[in-house]
Amino acid sequence: MERKRERKRRYTMRSLHRDIGFFVIGITIIYGLSGILLLYRDTDFLKSEKNIERVVAPNLKSTELGAALRMKGFKVVDEADDKIHFNNGSYNPATGEVKYTAKELPAFLNKLNGFHKIASSNVMHYVALVYALLLLFLAVSSFWMFKSKTIIFKRGLYLTGAGVVLTVIIFSL
Repeated sequence: MERKRERKRRYTMRSLHRDIGFFVIGITIIYGLSGILLLYRDTDFLKSEKNIERVVAPNLKSTELGAALRMKGFKVVDEADDKIHFNNGSYNPATGEVKYTAKELPAFLNKLNGFHKIASSNVMHYVALVYALLLLFLAVSSFWMFKSKTIIFKRGLYLTGAGVVLTVIIFSL
């Protein structure tokens, strides 16, 4: 009886592992590709120039302007009486009008990269949470793929331990 129950549990875990695995493959391909793009976010890879015009608070000082625009690498080039010129743009303190050019990914790719930066206040964080839980399930359920007394199972335990140790070493550097 115990053997039958164990066989059924193993079959159920294998079926869940298989079906969830195939489902997660689709998500992982997209998530992986967007992660690769995110690695090159500091380059112009696949980016195009976009002219941006917006209005911020008038009479900002140059230090406040950088914070208001939330631009990385913001640097004032010239401060004239009627305009503040910064890298790739200008600001009119009297009206608050800002004009600048920025390099951005196409909207679809930018949206994909957003998956890696989702805050818990965003409703999409539930998608990331479910994805993480499914990956965790796949990792744990893989231990039910093989009988615990086999060499391949023990090898899997050693490889799992090596993965944990490597991760701890990398994050402690």
